[in-house]
Amino acid sequence: MSSASHGLRDDDLPVVFRSSDSASLGGQRNYIRGTKLRLTLAVAAAVCGALDQRAAVVGLVVVFVLTICAEVWLLTERPEQSWYDGRALAESTKTLAWRFAVGGAPFPADLPRPDAHRRFQRRLGELLREAPVSSLAPVGSIAVTDAMNTLRSRSFADRKEAYLRHRIEDQQRWYTAKAASNVRNARRWRFVLIGVEGLGLTAAVLRLLELFTFDLAGILAAVLGAGSAWLAVRQHETLGRAYTFAATELSVIHERLAHADEEAWAGEVSDAEEAISREHTMWRASRGAG
Repeated sequence: MSSASHGLRDDDLPVVFRSSDSASLGGQRNYIRGTKLRLTLAVAAAVCGALDQRAAVVGLVVVFVLTICAEVWLLTERPEQSWYDGRALAESTKTLAWRFAVGGAPFPADLPRPDAHRRFQRRLGELLREAPVSSLAPVGSIAVTDAMNTLRSRSFADRKEAYLRHRIEDQQRWYTAKAASNVRNARRWRFVLIGVEGLGLTAAVLRLLELFTFDLAGILAAVLGAGSAWLAVRQHETLGRAYTFAATELSVIHERLAHADEEAWAGEVSDAEEAISREHTMWRASRGAG
């Protein structure tokens, strides 16, 4: 690969990107951990409730106390907001950086360098002012990076190659891989839940026939509910469809960009970034984020 075709790595983006990306990843980790704990405690409560022993009753009290603590923590900390808001700011920052670096609107290549810098800083400043507090870890400079300046100063052919290879094609590969992964996970979880349902039915029939008195069916019902809730949190089926659509749309965009001349380039890049932003907006909407 020629040096001219180098794109923008995460380290080449403004500090705002890394800050918001860090906040998002931290929020995601905490939300997933909190959700796992809450669902595990729900199953543990069902197990304790099925046992006819004093120790089980004590265990049930402890489980409910822990469940309340987990719920209060999730309600007060709201880590999912850091996840969603941080990701929104990170993706918006990345979009601005790529537009600037390859001469996309509103930073066309013929815009004088001082004007382009001022416009970039103004647009990024607007994003920061509108961003919720939960979207950011400590923030540093909002200045244009050296890598962005270097790419912007290259020829049209080099900027075009870098954008196609390191922005559009990278996004296509990411969406395609994520689509396949989510489809596999959705199928796997459906089989698991069907298996739990089958076991629950068997346990209920055996208890009806008085072959044993232990409430295994109730425990399996709790497991089924926890599994269904986890599947709703991960949204594998919804994401699989959304990522497949995004990858297909980007293939069309790639074809259009490949044939764009320098005169039409700024507008085509703007359209491409709008399409990428639209996918992320759909992702946020699917999770109930504003």
